Parts: sequence; structure tokens; C-alpha cells
Amino acid sequence: MKGALVFISFLVLLVSCGPKQLPSMGNKTISIFDNEHLFFGSGEFDTAVDLNTDDVVRIMSGRILLKKVQLPNYQRDVSTNLRITLASAGDRWDKSGSCFVLSNSDLKNFISFHNKTDSLADAAPGLENLKGIVSEEGYSPVVELMRFMTPFGIGFYNEQMDNRKPVYIPHWEKEVHWDEDVSDCLSLLEGEVWIGIWVDTWTKEGYSVSAELVFEESPCQYLAKTETQVLPLLNTIPYVNGQVHADIFSRKDLVFEAQIPEGVKNLRLKYITTGHGGHSGGDEFVPCQNIIKIDGKEVLNMLPWRDDCASFRRFNPGSGVWLITDTAAYIDWNKGKYAEKVIEERLASSDLSRSNWCPGSMVDPYEVALDLPAGIHQFTISIPDAQPIDENEMNHWLVSAYLVWDK
Repeated sequence: MKGALVFISFLVLLVSCGPKQLPSMGNKTISIFDNEHLFFGSGEFDTAVDLNTDDVVRIMSGRILLKKVQLPNYQRDVSTNLRITLASAGDRWDKSGSCFVLSNSDLKNFISFHNKTDSLADAAPGLENLKGIVSEEGYSPVVELMRFMTPFGIGFYNEQMDNRKPVYIPHWEKEVHWDEDVSDCLSLLEGEVWIGIWVDTWTKEGYSVSAELVFEESPCQYLAKTETQVLPLLNTIPYVNGQVHADIFSRKDLVFEAQIPEGVKNLRLKYITTGHGGHSGGDEFVPCQNIIKIDGKEVLNMLPWRDDCASFRRFNPGSGVWLITDTAAYIDWNKGKYAEKVIEERLASSDLSRSNWCPGSMVDPYEVALDLPAGIHQFTISIPDAQPIDENEMNHWLVSAYLVWDK
């Protein structure tokens, strides 16, 4: 009887995990950046980039850090998380940030674009001369692993801004941490790759940033990893020289094509979107519908909006603060019941609702399951209420998208 139970347990293991025993590599944590100073150095780091180095490479006047890393190639099933830690080194403002991955071949195209040795002169038709945001022959847009927004002055301004701390915050946080599951992009995170971090800072003080990839291997020796494929579609983030903020959505839909190969399983679309334009009434503060169509059929229609930004108050010591008048209900201990009183309360800029982000937040991608046959398909992205750039009113949308499927 005991032998029968052991045999049944073995069969269950085979059914649940698979028939082939796979070697273990164990859990691994790969450090990419360790308290690296990211800042804007006007006129610095704008020469031709030398990639024959294991050190941190700086481009875009220092606002982009690039690092070559060697990543493990697992056979067993594995989950992969990207973890980023950031603190202000003197920049007080909320800034857009992005972490991305480049293969060696993609890096050469990316850097040649930056060095202007490859001008990408012919942007895809209908893109208003926006270069490098969709695929062209020999070029693919950057795959974004994580979008984040820096908080107002975290760490550096804590002591200076202690009198701005509301009573419900026990202390200002010293740094902010973000953790993103990037297992869908595992096929891009194997072997020798380049990881980049961009923050849209315009100060020489900038930020201190750390990043690591954490691989957690399945204990099941029979469970093979899921082989995936990633196809970049779009990225409007101005990572390199010559790119500009994309306000194209205020005038027209963004239309492009992509080819789905044969044998695709579990196809899904990943879509990251944030609206910007920090002036009153700008795209940062005005809800705008985002609509995606494939071959004319709507697959996503949503309003990217965050109304929980006050929950990030402990990360934002440098935020501007106003006083607003409010009628507050409170316990009057002398009367033994609730009473009302007109008071003035703090309202921080970081508390305000925004277009799919808060100062100090990570931006989760939207995911859509797709059922598309092999072949060329037309993608249309619409943000009908988006506003144009108008002198100092820098309205724009940072949008990135890619397809991922199981092979």
C-alpha cells in the first residue's frame, strides 16, 4: 500500500511539473546600479559614446544611465522582478522616470541614433517627424520595463521641510522603493544585455538611484520556464538626442503596423501611459480617455487616472503646500458629541489627482489578452482630449507598448 502511494505521488509530480528533470541555478540577485548619481550636466556626456566598458555609461547630459550586465539563463521556471530605489540628491521636483532594456544589437541602433551616425531620417508616415518611437527597418523602439515618477525631494529635503509634515505622517521616508514583476520580458533578460534608467531631471543635483533584478527559481525540478517572445510596438519617451515630447495625440491618432508570426500562443498587449503638462488645466491634471484599436476593432478603452495621490504624502517633503478652508466635524469633549468648525487645512501639490500617476508612484501597465491571426495588423492609439504643446505649456503623453506571447 505504501509503495502504491509513493508511485501515485510520483505520477502527480510528473503531471504537475513535467517529465524532464532540469538543473537548478538557484535564486539570484543581480545588482545593476548602486546609489548611482543621475543628474543633468549641461554640455557633459554628449560626445560619442564608447560601449567598450563595464562601467556606467552616461548619455543625454547625464539623464540616462546605461550598464552592461550578464544575466542568468534559467532552464527551470523562474519569476523575475525589477527593484528600484531612489532618493533626491537635491532635485526637489517630481520627474518622469523609466527603466528599459536593450540587447547588444538594439543598443548599437540606440546609440547610433544618439550619436547621430544614424539619423532615422524617414519617420513612419503620419508621425509628424517623430523619430524612433515606432519600428523601422533595422530599428525597434525601446522596451520599457518600469515607468516611475520621482517624488518631491525625498531624503534630501526631509529636515528642511519638517514644518510641512501633516499630523498623520509619522516621518518623511528617506527613499522610495518600486518593485515590478517583469517575468513576461524574461527572454530579453538573459545573457549579456544593457539596462538603462532615464529621469527627466534638469538639475545638476539630480537623484541617487539603485536598481537590481531578482530571479526566483521554482523548486520543482521538472517545471520548465515558459519561453516568451517580446515585440516592441511603440515608445514616445524622448530617450535620445533629437527626440521631442510627443503631443501628436492632440491632433491625430497614432497609427502603425506590426506583424504577428505563426504559432503564437497566449498573446497579450502591454500598454503604459501617463499624461503630462504641469500647468493648471494641463494633461497632467485633466482626465483623457485612451483608446486602442487593432484593425479597426476596439480592444481597450479606459481613463488612466490616479485619485489616491494623498497616500504618497510621506514620500514628498518638498511638495508645495497651500491652505484651504474646510468645515471639519470633530469630537467636542466638553459637549460629548460631534461639533463643526471652519478650519484651514494643508493641501500639498503631491496630493492632487493626476493622469495615471502620483509623485512617488510606479505606473502599472495595462494588459489586454488578444486573439489575432498571423500576419500584419494595424494598431491605432487615440487620446481624443489630449492638448498640444503651447510655448511653456508642455502637454504630452508618454506612451509605450509591446506584445508578448508564449512560444
